[in-house]
Amino acid sequence: MKHLSFLLLTLSLLLLFPSCKNMVEEEAGEPLPVRGLAIEAPKPDALDRFLTFIEEELVPAHFNLLILRVDWNYAYESHPELRDPNPLKLEDVKRIVALCREHGIRLVPQINLLGHQSWAKQNLALLREYPQFDENPSVKTENYTPWPNPERLYCKSYCPLHPEVHDVVFAVVDEVCDVFEADAFHAGMDEVFYLGEEECPRCHDKDKADLFAGEVTLIRNHLAEKGRHLMIWGDRLIDGRTTGIGEWEASYNDTWPAIDRIPKDVFICDWHYERADLTAAYFALKGFSVATCGYRNPEVCLQQIDDQRRFRAQSAPETAARFQGYIHTIWSGAGHFLKRYYELKDEKPSQNGKAGVNGEEAEDRSGDVRSLLAVMAVFTQQP
Repeated sequence: MKHLSFLLLTLSLLLLFPSCKNMVEEEAGEPLPVRGLAIEAPKPDALDRFLTFIEEELVPAHFNLLILRVDWNYAYESHPELRDPNPLKLEDVKRIVALCREHGIRLVPQINLLGHQSWAKQNLALLREYPQFDENPSVKTENYTPWPNPERLYCKSYCPLHPEVHDVVFAVVDEVCDVFEADAFHAGMDEVFYLGEEECPRCHDKDKADLFAGEVTLIRNHLAEKGRHLMIWGDRLIDGRTTGIGEWEASYNDTWPAIDRIPKDVFICDWHYERADLTAAYFALKGFSVATCGYRNPEVCLQQIDDQRRFRAQSAPETAARFQGYIHTIWSGAGHFLKRYYELKDEKPSQNGKAGVNGEEAEDRSGDVRSLLAVMAVFTQQP
């Protein structure tokens, strides 16, 4: 009886999404090695609900990887000045660690490195406390206007060649890996628009692909010293112009040649949200293990899962083993997402397949929830 509502939901999703139904009816074969979720680490007041979500939703759906965007939401001892207000404490993290270990879920913490050091009008903790690390300090976040803007400010970057930046960065990386008892770390590294800027005295005359590859390699080597592996988002390693994928899910600022300059044991999280672009094959043929990542379009997410299965079935064994599976991504706060998740999960879908909360407006806000539910339905029936 405990999971009856989840099983009923699974059946309804199989009816709503024919591609999901077709996949379940096919020969299951071997399960995908990676069945993951990437989501923000919860705030302390949402921790109990988050643990319930893991045990009652992710476990029955056979998820085996949880990437938690911790960033500054931990009570760091190495650099307490970087803590968010009211962060997770050691005992909070250990509750997550224990539950994931109990259910065989690999737990990987994430801190956004290189890019994503600001958001809108606010510098985040690293550049707030260490403004000297800013790659382009003349661009002021307080002057931010919505994209596109004259300064092409989306998120700030730190200077990868600053002589002191890694003393700080690696201290918090080691600490968060230790407390999460993790054998891997996710460094983000996505949507890096500021790199090798003219005003930076260290980077201005450097090749952007070399700068990006150098930072990836430095982080990878640091982790390897303690037997840990590096995971990153893959967008900066794709040529956005040649592929036509664009400057968000791929690179327009010439970082993409770095794909041939980084160690092959870096795990690539290949995200595409509007279309199921087949770049996972590109990464696998380059020698990288890769998982495809979806977000808020159920049809795209299910196609991505199907593609990973097909690639594994139709590739030479050496290449097939690199297609590792699927990781679903959530980009709202964990507490806010879980509130919407349980609201929509309990809703009966309307005849047109949309969640019936507030018509089209609810549809726009609920894509991430509906997509995750569709993915869970597939993993439940065919892990």
